[in-house]
Amino acid sequence: MTSICVAGGTGQVGREVVRLAVAAGHTVSVLSRHVPAMASADRLDGVTYFAADVTTGDGLAAALTGTDVVIDCLEGQFGKAKKQFADGGARLAAAAHLAGVARIVALSIINCDLSTYSYYVSKAEKERAYAESPLQTVVVRAPQFHSLIAMVFAAGARLGLVPTFNGARFQTISPADAAASLLEAATSESGAPPHSVRTVGGPEELTMRQMAEDWKRVTGARGKIIGLPLPGPMGAYLRAGHNLVPEQRVGSETFVSWLEKRRETL
Repeated sequence: MTSICVAGGTGQVGREVVRLAVAAGHTVSVLSRHVPAMASADRLDGVTYFAADVTTGDGLAAALTGTDVVIDCLEGQFGKAKKQFADGGARLAAAAHLAGVARIVALSIINCDLSTYSYYVSKAEKERAYAESPLQTVVVRAPQFHSLIAMVFAAGARLGLVPTFNGARFQTISPADAAASLLEAATSESGAPPHSVRTVGGPEELTMRQMAEDWKRVTGARGKIIGLPLPGPMGAYLRAGHNLVPEQRVGSETFVSWLEKRRETL
């Protein structure tokens, strides 16, 4: 079995990676700025948790000791975390190299290098930082998660409207399916090139209006579905279809099946 350290293992995708890795019998540790309390339901049995910060390097050496593979699920959507996202990746890779880690697998976003949206730019910069690492690196690019679209709908519905973006289609994926792809990349046999990129997409392609109709039906929420223009870099990215990879359908958890599992909490 493999010794795996999940950076960002307390986040949406990281938790799923940890759960799957433990179930598969791997030795699992989590690196996070905020470690769950001992009695917390977020703390999984059999997992070692380390408080560490990639923006400063604090705690990285201890967290990475004895690790074979790092799976990087860290996010940096806002403020300081976004500004230092790529530098944090370089710092994590350097610490992993010193600790004797063989491989880093990183979660990224489909075609992030084709967008000027600031968060996607930071993702592309982090990919380049890993490509310059002496370690073997595998970047797994995934599309938007089901939860992002559901969050947009829920926010609008509080005002009596369910917003959809004109011209936008999505191939969303569940965090669990994305996590499975990350774990596969982490535990696959050696022999891959020093730096590689894999692209995974969700199991189906839908218009945002179709997703809104499904969301209303499953959740029972009220609100008028409206179409809105989405200006700026994100709108251009979606209208160009850069978030779609119809030839790479991965997983089985559709938007509707994901919603149905969470009907009571949405």
